[in-house]
Amino acid sequence: MKLILAVSGGVDSMALLAMYAHADIIVVHVDHGTRKSSAEDANFVRRKCQELGVKFYETRLELGEGVSEELARKKRYEFLKTIQEKEGGTLCTAHHLDDVLESIAINLIRGTGWRGLTPFYSDKLVRPFIILKMWKQDVLKFAGERNIRFRQDPTNHETNYLRNRVREKMAELDETARTDIINLFEKQNKLRGKIEKLVTELAKQTVVGKNFHKKELFLVADEKVALEVLREICLMHGFSSTRKQLADFLFAIKTYAPHKKFNLPKNHFVTILKNYFEFE
Repeated sequence: MKLILAVSGGVDSMALLAMYAHADIIVVHVDHGTRKSSAEDANFVRRKCQELGVKFYETRLELGEGVSEELARKKRYEFLKTIQEKEGGTLCTAHHLDDVLESIAINLIRGTGWRGLTPFYSDKLVRPFIILKMWKQDVLKFAGERNIRFRQDPTNHETNYLRNRVREKMAELDETARTDIINLFEKQNKLRGKIEKLVTELAKQTVVGKNFHKKELFLVADEKVALEVLREICLMHGFSSTRKQLADFLFAIKTYAPHKKFNLPKNHFVTILKNYFEFE
């Protein structure tokens, strides 16, 4: 199976490259253009791939200093997906269990709801270190035992980045607490799968035509259940909505007079009828 490795040049991704150096791999490097030394990272990874005889793709994005972590991540994964579409294969990243802890904490800080306990759930990437239950210290040990050379990103210690501040706090947790959170993460992943399967079935049961859905469930179901089903229906029609937008939509289904229209994101509309609602 062909693997596409996202390699930044840091210790985690260089350890990942060493782990799969003799497999069928392609390496992809994204230079975000956010600091002067980033070009040296690209040169470092490129030389290593030449040494290994590994196919290498790279891009420079010129995002500039101070760019948000969210935008940098979005642009990085856009390029990774472009290479995946061109080459085929499975995308792999070097996330480990410490990254899971940090992502859960960041999601909770941002108020992302119960799905925030399941980071990385639905992006269809493979994360070998998480599968192998490796913490950062395990990755460092792996790298040290093999004398793996890597680059240091100076921004990893800058406190103006939320993830770095969270990382400092997570380091204060003892081993028992860290293990308990990972156990919760694994249980929540299984529970999420069951919930989303049920929600999908409920959403399908509302369908009465290409663009029509029955209102009945939304008039009698618990509000949290109704919002989850409505979220799934919106996704079925190509709309990603915030919790506030879904709550407003549910209110419209329950209270709007027949033939009144509800405004969806990007100026699309749903017509609320007596017993149904119709996506236009």
